[in-house]
This record gives sequence, C-alpha cells and structure tokens, in this order.
Amino acid sequence: MVNGNSPNRRVQVLRKGLRRRSELLAAAVRPPGRGPAPALPKPRTARLVESPVFVLSCQRSGSTLLRVLLNSHSKIRAPHELHLNTVQVHLAADFTADVVEELALSKEELEHMLWDRILYHELSRSGKSIIAEKTPANALRWRRLLRAWPKARFIYLWRNPAAIVGSVMSRRPNAVLDDVVDEVLKHAEGMEACRDRVPGVVVRYEDLTTDPEGETRKICEYLGVPWERDMLEYGKQDHGPLKPFFGDWSKNIKSGTIQPARALSDDEKTPDPLIPIAKTWGYLD
Repeated sequence: MVNGNSPNRRVQVLRKGLRRRSELLAAAVRPPGRGPAPALPKPRTARLVESPVFVLSCQRSGSTLLRVLLNSHSKIRAPHELHLNTVQVHLAADFTADVVEELALSKEELEHMLWDRILYHELSRSGKSIIAEKTPANALRWRRLLRAWPKARFIYLWRNPAAIVGSVMSRRPNAVLDDVVDEVLKHAEGMEACRDRVPGVVVRYEDLTTDPEGETRKICEYLGVPWERDMLEYGKQDHGPLKPFFGDWSKNIKSGTIQPARALSDDEKTPDPLIPIAKTWGYLD
C-alpha cells in the first residue's frame, strides 16, 4: 500500500508543482494586449455530439420563444433549459483525482463527458440531428462550453437592454435595479466576448416577433438545414413543461402563438452602464 508520504507520491506532487510554476512563468512573460485567441485544445475524449448549438442571451430576452420555434423543426431538438453547469462530478475520495489523472482525464473533462452524454441522450430520444441549448447562464459560461465543444455553434439573441431590465424588474419579486443592471451587463458582455471568437448568427427578439419567418430562415441557413413552415406554428407541438427553471412560463408563451414584443413605456430609459451595449446592438444611435 502506498501512503501519502511515499517517494512516488512526493515525486508526483513535485512534478505538478513544477508544471504549475512553468505555466505561471509563461503567463508572466506573455506580451500584454488582446491579440488573437489561442487555439482551443482538443477534448481528451471523442464527443458524441461534436457541434452542439448554444443560444446566448440575457434573461427575459425571448429565448423560450426561440427555443420552441427551433424545437418545431424536424431536425432540431431544443429542450428546456438544461443548466449543464450545475450537473457536476464529485470525486469522493482523496485519491480519486490521481486515479482519474492516470487515465489522462480531469474532473472538468469528466463533467464534459457527462454533459456530452446528456445532449446525446436528448438527440437519441428525439430522433433529430441537431441540438440547441438555451440556458441564459450560457452567456457567462461560454469559455467552458468551448473547452467542452471546440466546434460548438452559437446563436446570439439580442433584445433592447432597457426592455430586458424592465421585464426582469416587473417579473422578479424584490428586485434591486442596480443588481439587475449589473446582471444584464455581465450577460451582454459575455455574449460579445464569445461573438468576438465565434461569430455565429445574431437574432433580435423584436425581429423574431415581427418577422419570425425571416429570422428562422436565417438560423436554418446557419445550421445547414432547410426552413420549415411548422416552425411558425409551435403551439401545435409538445415542447415539454413550461415552468420555473425550465424557461419562460408566461401566458404569452403558453398561448402557442408568436406575440409582439412589448413596447417601451415613456419612462423606460437605458441605464447608463448599458448604453455602450445598447449602441453596439443598434438600439441607440
């Protein structure tokens, strides 16, 4: 039996320390500035779903509407919010990390394998070929998603930031305005950082409600599938439960028909921290 003080164990610890030191030294001498993004390492294990689609959005931006429209396509499975980041692997014993490392794996990669299996499970039981996942927190976790799936594709769903803030404030009990603005800003900045790396396709919620055919055609072209008119009649299909933590569950989405975007009231102004994003997205001159 090998205990924690054995020579082999001490050598392993020393090697890890030297490797970490080399990484820190490399980071310290790296030239400043943004520069081109480094190439993503290949996953250590093959993916069952090589190129999943992720919808990046802020909360209250119409992502559930987009989901059910996509899910109405015969080739696209768009399930309820999966919250993959909360599906985690627990290494229960002190020695488990070493056991896993000897397999050239890590806790993160084990979680990626599990997430990949979940997506594959959904595709298998749906009989479709493309999966689109739309949890709003994806906008904060896009780097992790790209580590898991370097060939992931992205749909960027925009909505007027002032309307997002107003919708969250009216929907969330005891909401604090500054906190909501900060949350929206973090999601929006995450979306833009990811868009710098993976262009994807941009969809405006307002356009999705006024020209759903045009916007869904644009998405289908990006995904390489023919457009289907059934996408516009999502109420005729079963999209699973519409309830908290699964996505939007409002009367509008439960109506089964595409409802117009809510117009801003006269007193709804874009909060100062969100003005740059509103300009980038074309909602302010």
